[in-house]
Amino acid sequence: MQVYIPTDRGIKIVPATNIIRIEAYSNYSKIYFDNGVPLTVAKVLHWFEDRLPVEFFCRIHRTHIINRIFILTISCSNTITLMNGEKLQISRRKKHSVRQKGL
Repeated sequence: MQVYIPTDRGIKIVPATNIIRIEAYSNYSKIYFDNGVPLTVAKVLHWFEDRLPVEFFCRIHRTHIINRIFILTISCSNTITLMNGEKLQISRRKKHSVRQKGL
């Protein structure tokens, strides 16, 4: 599955499996890729949430969407550890919907 990401230099086409997570920064989003080079775009997380495949991506917090294939562990304190070593907290509001999706 390809994801079409609008940037200031045109459309960037990337495989969905290369995106580790997307983090919100006001009206911008920072996309973290498996190659370690992030990309900041002028789109809000809701825009990505509507366009990303639900079989790969899950919103765990108002500021984070993660790719399920990069999840290493989920602790009982609702902390997700990703394969790149990052730790993210599942929000209380999203905890129930995240569990329903099988995470």
